[in-house]
Amino acid sequence: MVLVFALAGLAAQKRPITDDTLYDAVIRKLVNDPHLKTNSIEVAVKDRVVTLRGLVDNEKLRLRAERVTKKVEGVKQVVNEHLGSFLEEHP
Repeated sequence: MVLVFALAGLAAQKRPITDDTLYDAVIRKLVNDPHLKTNSIEVAVKDRVVTLRGLVDNEKLRLRAERVTKKVEGVKQVVNEHLGSFLEEHP
């Protein structure tokens, strides 16, 4: 019985938040978002600051990518370094 509670306590502990775990979590969120999964977004993480680069179809999707990323637990800041619209690049 004591062993069961000890194992349950271990399972309840969260993994430490690292740049690698944040990268994985952000990528999962962006890929699983039905509006963003077809867009070309690169993700970089350093010191829990997430930088987004690439092209999206419009400004609304750029803001959505930023919002989705900010909701990931552990993200301190989101930088849209060059998350521009495909239409801006190819008029």
